[in-house]
Amino acid sequence: MKNNDHLLEYTIPQLLRWRVQKSPNKTALREKDFGIWNAYTWEQYYEHVKKTALGLKVIGLKKGDTIAVISDNIPELLFVAIGAHSIGAMSAGIYQTSMPAEISQILTYLKVSAVFCDNQEQVDKVLDIREQIPKVKKVIFEDPRGMRDYMSDDWFIDIRDIYKLGDKENEKNPEFYDKMIDEGKPEDPCHLCLTSGTTGLPKGTMMTHLNYINMGVKITEVDPLEPTDEYVSFLPFAWIGEQMNSFGVAMATGITINFPEAVETNMADLKEIGPHFMFGAPRIYETIRSEIWLKIDQSYWLNKMLYNYFIKVGETAATYRMTGKTMPLGLKIKAWLGTQMIFRPLINQLGLLRLRRAYTGGAALGPALFTFYQAIGINLKQIYGQTEITGIAYMHRDGDVRPDTVGKPLPGTECKIAEDGEILSRGASVSPGYFDLPEKSEELLEGGWLHSGDAGFIDENGHLVVIDRLSDVMHNNKSEMFSPMFLENALKFSPYIKEAVIYGNKEDYVACLVNIDPIVVGKWAEDRGISYTTYMDLSSKPEVAELMMEQVIDVNSRAEKEHFKIKRFALLYKLLDVDDGELTKTGKIRRKFVQERYQNLYDSLYDETVDKKEVEASFQYQDGQSTTVKTSISFYTVKGV
Repeated sequence: MKNNDHLLEYTIPQLLRWRVQKSPNKTALREKDFGIWNAYTWEQYYEHVKKTALGLKVIGLKKGDTIAVISDNIPELLFVAIGAHSIGAMSAGIYQTSMPAEISQILTYLKVSAVFCDNQEQVDKVLDIREQIPKVKKVIFEDPRGMRDYMSDDWFIDIRDIYKLGDKENEKNPEFYDKMIDEGKPEDPCHLCLTSGTTGLPKGTMMTHLNYINMGVKITEVDPLEPTDEYVSFLPFAWIGEQMNSFGVAMATGITINFPEAVETNMADLKEIGPHFMFGAPRIYETIRSEIWLKIDQSYWLNKMLYNYFIKVGETAATYRMTGKTMPLGLKIKAWLGTQMIFRPLINQLGLLRLRRAYTGGAALGPALFTFYQAIGINLKQIYGQTEITGIAYMHRDGDVRPDTVGKPLPGTECKIAEDGEILSRGASVSPGYFDLPEKSEELLEGGWLHSGDAGFIDENGHLVVIDRLSDVMHNNKSEMFSPMFLENALKFSPYIKEAVIYGNKEDYVACLVNIDPIVVGKWAEDRGISYTTYMDLSSKPEVAELMMEQVIDVNSRAEKEHFKIKRFALLYKLLDVDDGELTKTGKIRRKFVQERYQNLYDSLYDETVDKKEVEASFQYQDGQSTTVKTSISFYTVKGV
C-alpha cells in the first residue's frame, strides 16, 4: 500500500504546484462546452490559479478575507477558490438553488468580501440584495451573456479581466506568487463549508488544507486510485461531498476531474466519461434504481423473466462478495451468466461499466439498496462522516461490506461511543470549529473529540452502526425506542415510494406521511388504465392508496419489534421540496419543520376517527407567485397493528 503522508506537509496551492512538477502535461480537468470536451493539464490548471490569485489580490482580496462562490461546477470555480487559498483568503460555497434572502444571510454571517457567480441568474440574485451586503466589494462573473448592461458598474468584473490583472502582476514580479503560497501552512483555514442546516441557518465550518488533503490521502490508502482514473463532478460544490473530491482526492492522487456541460446533462455526460469511482447522496442511487426498474418494466417479457431470476441469484452472490467468502461453484457460474446476459448491458447503458467503486453518504441508505447494487455488479459502499470531519471518517472495505453498518474508521481516525450513545471521532480531518461561533465550536469539540450528534454503537466486527440523529431517536408513550430513519429507509426501498416521514414520538403508535414516486407510480397507473392529471391527482387515487398499503404491510412484516410497525399513514399531496424548506440541500428531511407545516395532517394521523380531511394546499412558483387549492386527504389504518 502506497504511503502518501508526505503530502500532508503541503497546502492545496503548494500541492497543485507539486503536481505540475510531477506530471505537467497530464490532464487534470476536463470540461464539456458546446458538446466538446476541453482539457486543462496540471500546468494549465496551475497557471490559471496563479493569475486568478494575483488578479484577486489586485482588486483588494487579502489574507483572512472570504470570497463566496455561487456556481454550477466549472473549472473557474476551482481557479477562484484555490486562487483565494493562495492569498491566504478563504472560499465559501453557496448552493446555486439558494434564494436572495438566504444568500444575504450567509454573505453577512461569513463576512464575505467578494462573490464569484457563473452566470447572470446568480449575479441577479446578488444584485437584488446589494443594499444588504455592504461588505461585498466585487462580484466576479464567468459567463458574459446578458451582462452588457452591468459593465458600466465597477461592482462587477469579468473573470477574464481578473486573469489580465493577474498576468500583468506576474510580469512585474514573476517570483511573487511562489513566495506567497510558501507562506501558507497546512493548518490554515482555507474554506468555509456550510452545514446542512436541518435546524436553521447553516453554520460555516472552517476547513483547513490539512483537513482536505488528509482525507484524500487516507481514503485512498483503503481504496487506491490510479492517476489515470476519471471522476465526474456533478455534486453541488457547496456540499462537502464535492469539495472532498476536488480539493482532497484529486490533489492527493492526480485523477482527472470532469465537468458536465450543464446540470441537465449530468447523467448523459457521465455516460461519455465512464468514471472509475463515483460519490453521491442516497437520492442519486435511489433515482438510478428507479430508472433501472423502469427500464425492466418496459422491457420484453423474456428480459423481465431473466431479470427476476438473476436478481435473486445476484443477491445471493452479493452476500458472498460483500463478506469476502468463497462462492460455491454453481452459484458463481449462475452469477456470471446473470452478469453477462442482464446486468453488464444494463450497467453499460448507465455509463457505469468502468466503475470500480461507488460511495454514498450524507444521509442513510437502506441495507436492501446496498444488496441491490452489489447484486447487479456495482460495488456500492457506505461512507460516514459529516462536514466537520471533511465528509468521510468511516467506510466499508472491499470484501467487508455490511449493509447495516457504515464500516470502520479511516486510518488515523479514532472512534468511541459516549455514555449517552453519541458517536465521537478524532483525527487530522476534524475541523477546528465554526466561523465566528466560539460557543458552538466548544460544544462541537468538547474534550478534544468531535461530537457528531448521531447515536450509534460499534458491533462485534469493529464496524460502526449509526442508529439516527440523537435528537431524532424517538420513544413512544411506553418509552420504547425506535429509529424513524430506519423505518423511512425501509419504506423508500419500495420503487413506488419517493420519500417518507415517520412520526410516533410520545404517541401510541407509529404513523407516517408518504410521497409516492411520480415516475414509477405514474407508469404503474398508466399500465392499469388509471388516468390522472397532476401529482396531487395521482396521489389521491384509491388504487394508489391500495398499492401504498401493500408497501407498508410489507415493511411491517419485517419489523423486528411490534412497536416498530406503522399503524396509520397518509399520502402527501405534493413532493417534499428543498425550496419549500422541507428538505435540506442534501436531501435530509427537516422533520420538525415538516410536522409544523402539516400539523393538521399530523393531528389527523393520531385521531383514528378521521378517515378523510379537506385541506388547503399552497404552492409557490419560481416567479414568486403562489396559489392555494382545496384537496381531500385520506388517512389509512393498517390492519393487525
